[in-house]
Amino acid sequence: MDDSGSFAEQWMRRFAASVSATEPELTALDQEAGDGDFGTNLDAGLKAALSALEPAPAGGTAAGGLDAAGATGGGGSPGTAGGSGDAGSTGGARDAGEAREAREARDAGDAGDDVPALRAVATAFLDEVGGTSGPLFGLLLQDLAQAAEEAGHRLTVPALARGARAGLAAIQRVGEAVPGDKTLVDGLAPACEALASAEESVGPANALAVAADAAWQGVRSTADLRARRGRASYVGERASGVPDPGAVGIGLLFASAGGTVTSLAPYLEASGSGGPGGG
Repeated sequence: MDDSGSFAEQWMRRFAASVSATEPELTALDQEAGDGDFGTNLDAGLKAALSALEPAPAGGTAAGGLDAAGATGGGGSPGTAGGSGDAGSTGGARDAGEAREAREARDAGDAGDDVPALRAVATAFLDEVGGTSGPLFGLLLQDLAQAAEEAGHRLTVPALARGARAGLAAIQRVGEAVPGDKTLVDGLAPACEALASAEESVGPANALAVAADAAWQGVRSTADLRARRGRASYVGERASGVPDPGAVGIGLLFASAGGTVTSLAPYLEASGSGGPGGG
């Protein structure tokens, strides 16, 4: 994995690697508790976002196919990542702009700027990822980017706490979910509390590790809940005993700050407190 780029870019790359490695498990969970597309949607969105962050070859077209105008390098329509139709043109151009900012910051030697990578991935989730959870992840990452910008373009511990809390509030405004509804809020709310309690001196990586432990505890609790919001609320007893896939995605997000998660099983065991799945 490329170790260049900001802390946030490396984090997003590890998140993408974690989702890719665990996509079959995510899909299996969502087949029991939802409509079965969560893993594939998450994986596709992250791959699209991060391919656009790759250094652009001569001619200005990124490895992922997005050029400065947002057009694809392959057979897709302008503004889409190889897709068709007009609906994605505005979003594709915005994806390209955010990705270009991240590449330019890295090429200019400002590898510490955490904002562009977060915005690029947030935009991909908001514009490209299907299903219910994709846009919600986009809201969280968008608020993390805003908090980093306000903190001098760095994901400090206070910025992480502010951004995560703002993201949680945005998600709850949109989805009207509260802890106990068996949604991704059950993973995100305890992570926010952990970040709010973290001392700035521990640094963002350690703060995110504590947040990940808190998120996984929340994830495991969802197995015993009856869904009142989200796709799982439509499948009734079929989701009983199954952790909420969206909450699992939140656990993956925070855990990936410390390394790639290669298996969900250790994190979902009731006796675990974070699990050995990171690497």
